Amino acid sequence: MGARLYRRGVAAGTAGRALNDLIVRLRAAGCVFAEDEARLLGAAAPTAEQLEQLVVRRVAGEPLEQVLGWAEFDGQRFVVEPGVFVPRRRTELMVRLAVAAWRARPLSRPPVVVDLCCGCGAVGFAVLRRLGEGRLVAADVEPAAVHCATRNVAPVGGEVLLGDLFEPLPTELRGHVDLLTANVPYVPTGAIALMPPEARDHEPRSALDGGPDGLEIFARVSAGASEWLTPGGAVLLEASEQQVPTTLNLLTAAGLTAGVITDEDLAATIVIGTAR
Repeated sequence: MGARLYRRGVAAGTAGRALNDLIVRLRAAGCVFAEDEARLLGAAAPTAEQLEQLVVRRVAGEPLEQVLGWAEFDGQRFVVEPGVFVPRRRTELMVRLAVAAWRARPLSRPPVVVDLCCGCGAVGFAVLRRLGEGRLVAADVEPAAVHCATRNVAPVGGEVLLGDLFEPLPTELRGHVDLLTANVPYVPTGAIALMPPEARDHEPRSALDGGPDGLEIFARVSAGASEWLTPGGAVLLEASEQQVPTTLNLLTAAGLTAGVITDEDLAATIVIGTAR
């Protein structure tokens, strides 16, 4: 009995030292939450060799979510592969507002939800999961994102299309979309070089680059939204605080009623355009 306890103690001590060594490596690489990351990486790797492979990728700057193969968003885990945009927690505000916008309408039919620039499909899935029913069509210009999103939205029967914004959408949706979520790229081109390496080096540029002023994709979505929305339907866009005035003007110029909602806890700003 004493020998068995001794061996267990040695094993526990070795594991503890290994964990501490891993935390030191991650912290030296600039990982702010090194302790949490070490535990997640350890849980994801069944062998020491596989753990080392994951750690090497993380220390080299690859996003933790891409290394683990999943990201948590709105209380769910979503498959995230290398080269796919990682959903941010702040975007959960878009989900909550989309759900509230639909529930505020006195309609008895299921909603039609379109998620543009869908990435891994987290936003569209989260909206439909909360609503409990409806049709979901998502689209992204990146094949890797479409591959991930197809897997992620399958449980709610979602459809994912490859193409640029509205271009791949089925024509029968024109004028019948109730909720249009679009977490579009809104980083000014010149500011991408200032982003953390894990974003600028490992996420697709198409998911980050919003053009010279960051508003290029906002303008395109705003101009096209009214054609696809049903009367009373809403388009929701995430933006920086500095971009809010111009985005509101873009939506108003497109014939939509525009407003903005912020959440300080999430550091999130969502601009909403409603079809009249």
